[in-house]
Amino acid sequence: MNLHEYQGKQILKKYGVQVPEGIVAINSDEAVNAAKILNEITGSKFLVIKAQVHAGGRGKGGGVKLAKNLEEVSSITQNMIGMQLVTPQTSAEGKKVRKVLVQQDIYYSGESEIKELYMSLLLNRMTGHFMIMYSPRGGMDIEKVAEETPEDIFTEEIDPKVGLQAFQARKIAFNLGLKGKANKEMVNFVHALYQAYINSDASLFEINPVVKTSDDKIFAVDAKVVIDGNALFRHPEIVEMRDFLEEDPIEVEASKFSLNYVKLDGNVGCMVNGAGLAMATMDIIKLSGGEPANFLDVGGSANAKRVEEAFRIILKDPNVKAILLNIFGGIVRCDRVAQGVVDAYKNIGEINIPIIVRLQGTNAVEGKEIIDNSGLKVFAAISLSDAAKLVTEVLK
Repeated sequence: MNLHEYQGKQILKKYGVQVPEGIVAINSDEAVNAAKILNEITGSKFLVIKAQVHAGGRGKGGGVKLAKNLEEVSSITQNMIGMQLVTPQTSAEGKKVRKVLVQQDIYYSGESEIKELYMSLLLNRMTGHFMIMYSPRGGMDIEKVAEETPEDIFTEEIDPKVGLQAFQARKIAFNLGLKGKANKEMVNFVHALYQAYINSDASLFEINPVVKTSDDKIFAVDAKVVIDGNALFRHPEIVEMRDFLEEDPIEVEASKFSLNYVKLDGNVGCMVNGAGLAMATMDIIKLSGGEPANFLDVGGSANAKRVEEAFRIILKDPNVKAILLNIFGGIVRCDRVAQGVVDAYKNIGEINIPIIVRLQGTNAVEGKEIIDNSGLKVFAAISLSDAAKLVTEVLK
């Protein structure tokens, strides 16, 4: 589950990570009021207005602006809220901005140089360890740094059985070129960030930039936070942060029926039971000359009701020209799935696109007979090759 920047910072602050003071606003009046409050709290002359959408690279798309007075806070917010923000991490259509974060500016002058650093914490699935990835060259062009000067990207792996060790935090601070007070602040920052990551069951924390201020404080100026969806049952307070307006409405509807659905840009809808089988099914579609329109896993206990809802969701995509249903009858019997397909077809009403049903496993033959005898525009297949041939035929 993705979080907004301001929500991620709430979690960081809870565990002792230092973040700039900020207030969320949904219109220019609220933004001006927020700016007045922040001026009193922080004494900051300038404020930063940041669009709150689930996408990175907002600065490059015009979603991060510096306001030098209340008039600029108002005008920037008016222009930003309601805009379609296009960034390197959005589609060409972009994302609509519905709220902004009015934030304290920490780029103030002082005795030492201001530095922008990069840090992320994630799981290295190859090793089964957590990994801190960091660089002394943070900011908007971190992707270019990774591509052109990979020697400036450092990693530190953490064995989850023992956790982050003190020497590792000191090593990170040293590699970032920090000394004195800034070095100590970074060591504390790394420990706090790790605690926030572990205790919130996150799959990703990306802080870009981490800023060393002119008085050697360390701030998480930005925060991209992704929480492991499988652990949300342990965090009801995080579940309440979910912003459905930032998600694809079809994917939101699918989640209500415990369907794992991801929309793609193809012309063949696919419905399967099992993630591995779903990947194989998308390969079949590609090899047959089609393009997958979605990833949809109905789970190992697919029943008639779930199959019907899955059909309804797939049919909401106007680009779908055919549907391939690929079921392995292990936990669930193929004849029951086949009957579910027939019942769903009748309940939904007339479906004007061909449906291919490939059944394999328990009672696969009986399932094929149910499909063949239904009199509906449904084609049954037993093998993967048969399914691939049928996909090719119906697309023609």
